[in-house]
Amino acid sequence: MESKLIAKNPTAYHNYTIEQTIETGIVLSGTEIKSIRLGKVNLKDSYAVIKKGEVLVLGMHISPYENGNIFNKDPLRDRKLLLHKKEIYKLIGLVQQKGYSLIPISLYWSGNLVKMSLGVGKGKKLYDKRQDLAKKDAEMKIRKAMKMER
Repeated sequence: MESKLIAKNPTAYHNYTIEQTIETGIVLSGTEIKSIRLGKVNLKDSYAVIKKGEVLVLGMHISPYENGNIFNKDPLRDRKLLLHKKEIYKLIGLVQQKGYSLIPISLYWSGNLVKMSLGVGKGKKLYDKRQDLAKKDAEMKIRKAMKMER
């Protein structure tokens, strides 16, 4: 099955070291799906939490559908993620014991369903971010130098 990217979280890999990713389903309303088809979704400040045995994504902004009228939902409402019980228990163990965070990485189409890639990772310290930027900068300079030699 082919998957088509809808939105990416631009700060996920910059602010966190992602150690594991999980594909999840997401519960959405009809007008939210129509708005997602138009590409009006933002994952930048979103994060996931576990409440009462359910995984919820918070802070994901889906703009209201223009022709939705009374059927539009709150753009920043909490949305339930669909996971198996075993996966939820595994995530509870990681988040509580080892101090990991749940970060939405991307939203994409899998057939006619919307799926979310959820990352499990730890927050980076400021010096880790600087090291990553320095490494990226050095790689870019090397690629540029290799192009000039040709």
